[in-house]
Amino acid sequence: MIEVNLCRTLIVDDEMLIRQGIKHYIDWEQEGFLIVGEASNGQEALELIESTNPHIIITDIVMPIMDGEELTRIVKEQYPQIEIIILSSFGEFDYVRSTFQNGVVDYILKPKLDAQNLLKALKTASSRIPAFQKVARNTDARLYLGQIIHKLVSGYEASYDMNSVLNSFPYSQYCLLGVDLKTLRNDIQTKLEEAIPHYIDQAAHYSFQFDQNIHVLLLNVNKENMDRVISLACSFAEANPSISLVLSEEFIELSQIGTIYKESLLKLINYRFYFPHKQFLTKRDLPELPVKQESFNLDWFTEEFKRKNFDEAFRYLLEHVGLLSKSYTTEVYEYKAFFGNIIFNITILLSNMEYNVKELENARYSYFKSIEDASNADETAALLNQFIEEAKACIFSSQTQPDNLNMKKIMEYIRTHYAEPITLKDVAKQFHFNPSYLSNYFSTHNNEGFIEYLNKIRIEEAAKLLIQGTVSISEISGMVGYSDHSYFCKVFKKIKGVSPSQYKRKQTLR
Repeated sequence: MIEVNLCRTLIVDDEMLIRQGIKHYIDWEQEGFLIVGEASNGQEALELIESTNPHIIITDIVMPIMDGEELTRIVKEQYPQIEIIILSSFGEFDYVRSTFQNGVVDYILKPKLDAQNLLKALKTASSRIPAFQKVARNTDARLYLGQIIHKLVSGYEASYDMNSVLNSFPYSQYCLLGVDLKTLRNDIQTKLEEAIPHYIDQAAHYSFQFDQNIHVLLLNVNKENMDRVISLACSFAEANPSISLVLSEEFIELSQIGTIYKESLLKLINYRFYFPHKQFLTKRDLPELPVKQESFNLDWFTEEFKRKNFDEAFRYLLEHVGLLSKSYTTEVYEYKAFFGNIIFNITILLSNMEYNVKELENARYSYFKSIEDASNADETAALLNQFIEEAKACIFSSQTQPDNLNMKKIMEYIRTHYAEPITLKDVAKQFHFNPSYLSNYFSTHNNEGFIEYLNKIRIEEAAKLLIQGTVSISEISGMVGYSDHSYFCKVFKKIKGVSPSQYKRKQTLR
């Protein structure tokens, strides 16, 4: 088994230029070190320690929120094994002196921060870490291998001595086992590597972290041992229910690692968003994708809302969400964006329709934040369901007012009798209104006049019949309540923007 871990280093400084300078002063992997994260203050650094598990922290003294002195004290109390290097200016030596009392290994004056002084401090720190004392003799081979893998994963071509690679990786198959660091406990990485020889007799491995959120284990085994790799991952996930694992496809050449990392491992990590109940995911676990669904028809949804066909609109929305949640190749940010946009649109629509949406508007930004933070598709969909229930309560509260109940009955009557030659007088008589009063009442409560609403209902029904294509345009005009065909065509073009025949051709070509 080859020893492959680099000395993990965390950089903490509130000045981005200082952090960038530190990162570019030396060839980190060439020297045996790996930058696993950076923070702008002590508080951010403490939050990163659990996920990055650093061996060394390089920290500035003077920073906002939590300075380097307090950070040093807390780290040495909670993580005594971590070595700390202090950065300071000339006038801050009293602070530096106090950090030495807490056990820092070295300090560097910022005016003298260069490659030589930085490397000297890093090597002093690593010499105090037992694990790196033991593997020092293997450094050259280990770093050579690390450089090759880093280049290949970065997408660059890397020329290397095949015999040297075969000495480290003598078996026929490779695969990548990825651990989501958002679920990773401090000791999981070590436990996973220690478990390998218990499951696989012949295996070599290399650990690396190219993305700060993913720890990757490159495994090299013979083909007949691939089932044991799966057994290792399944057993480890079962024994550690808080973690999430994915396993890439197999590959036979180290040169393929960059493609496999991007096209297999990273995609599986993203797909896990849609499979929250699967701790361990491989390509073979993925179900068949549903037939490509049509884009969400926001225009239709909006029109149904304006007509107050809320049940139909919400049913369509939830059906779309159900299909979207099964389309696991959809980018997570795109999936979440849909939920945020629909919540925003529903709130605006109800507000424009003069519903009392004060509570919905107050809750809206809380929903946006919760959707952004949601860890999986089920959680995101549950948030939308919760919002819909609140929206329905808002609608019901307004609809139970007497004026709204009357308006709803009138609109239902028009939708039922639109194909008949009904007039404003007919509807007024049906509901015992004065026609003039009904005209004003309708416009006040529906943001459009009686004739406009009746024409809209008729033209929408005509559009449905045109798409079906089973009857002629002249027949359709009579079927939706128009006795004058030319008037029907005029109204249709005004509402749809094109003539009935143009609309029919346009829909046929889709």
